[in-house]
Amino acid sequence: MELKKVEGINFIDGGVCASKGFKANGIHCGLAHKPLTDTEKNSQHSNNAEPAFDNTKKKNDIALILADDICNTVAVYTTNKVKGAPIQVTKNHIQNGKARAVIVNSVNANTCNADGVEKAEKMCSLVAEELGIDENDVVVASTGVIGQILPIEPIANGMKSLCEGLTYDGNARAVEAIMTTDTMPKEIAVEFELCGKKCVMGGMLKGSGMIHPNMATTLTFITTDANISSELLQRALSDVVKVTLNRVSVDGDTSTNDMVCVMASGLCGNKIIDCEDNEFENFRNALYAVMMNLARMMARDGEGATKLIECACVGAGSEKTAETVAKSVITSSLFKTAMFGEDANWGRILCAIGYSDANFDISKIDVNIGSSKGIIAVCREGSGVEFSEEKAKEILQEEEIQIYISLNEGDCSAVAWGCDLTYDYVKINGDYRS
Repeated sequence: MELKKVEGINFIDGGVCASKGFKANGIHCGLAHKPLTDTEKNSQHSNNAEPAFDNTKKKNDIALILADDICNTVAVYTTNKVKGAPIQVTKNHIQNGKARAVIVNSVNANTCNADGVEKAEKMCSLVAEELGIDENDVVVASTGVIGQILPIEPIANGMKSLCEGLTYDGNARAVEAIMTTDTMPKEIAVEFELCGKKCVMGGMLKGSGMIHPNMATTLTFITTDANISSELLQRALSDVVKVTLNRVSVDGDTSTNDMVCVMASGLCGNKIIDCEDNEFENFRNALYAVMMNLARMMARDGEGATKLIECACVGAGSEKTAETVAKSVITSSLFKTAMFGEDANWGRILCAIGYSDANFDISKIDVNIGSSKGIIAVCREGSGVEFSEEKAKEILQEEEIQIYISLNEGDCSAVAWGCDLTYDYVKINGDYRS
């Protein structure tokens, strides 16, 4: 899909390795949905056993990001009351706003397990031992099946290979390792200026199902060589997540393990950003470009999805009203199925607007539907207008659909992203563990 441009931002290659001072790698270590049997464990401990990973034949399932030196590091986390053990460990490790490495696995979420924290801490210590760093400087994350014991043996057996394979261009191997039901890798990198210096920011994201606002969307890891204090880095992340990842919904389900983590190496050489001035705005703008495009990729790759849906609500009396209305539309199951059927059933849009928890005058609402094939008006002042069903069908056959809603009550606006709801969503989630 095409990246959406932001003024002053240039797209480049490299993902999380594009910024100065970051290496990455991903390997297949052999994690499985079910715990290893005693025979399998004994085989892995055997000195003569073949290694548990095979990069040439199987999908990578564990990734590592390593900074050349300690970084200012911040994160935001899922709002689900049930939180994965890795989140508890990461929160503790970056209380001081610092980290050096990120270790993350797919397949197994390490959630709702009695030994979850112990396993998450062990993943950090394995990294620390192999790289000679402090285990408290390691961020840990997991994604996959909830409620199954995480086997630590494959991770331990693969750690040497994972660390030895770290390179400054290892981003593709890393992003593959965090994918679960994702059908495509999601990564991005941008260039921008701070204090006259060229700075870089890159990110990778996994997310396809259990996607729903607020901050319950994804595992996202972002690196930058900008020099910015931990306090201002947290401020920027907390601000930007509200208008990007917090406005994506695939299925209305909130995951247990999600987090967004940002590491700043400071190697681009700009004067440190430690106050909310114009340079801070430039940094926040770059972070928005990265996270907004990752959000769009995630919505397009929703489980079973065939279309990305972008809903823009304008003319609202407040940004909160605009956001509430846009989210209500992209989370409506009836609307999502209409988009899958390429049916311009605009009544479902009005229905979703109507039950949103926001105040507005329904008699003032206008709605347009659009894509690269054009735009048509379907509703004016809360009532339907005549339109060509043939033209509407042509518009809705595209992979990216836009819904434009005007409340005609003010100057505030908001955008939310979602996808259609298809037969394949049920298929994917009906046999997720098998």
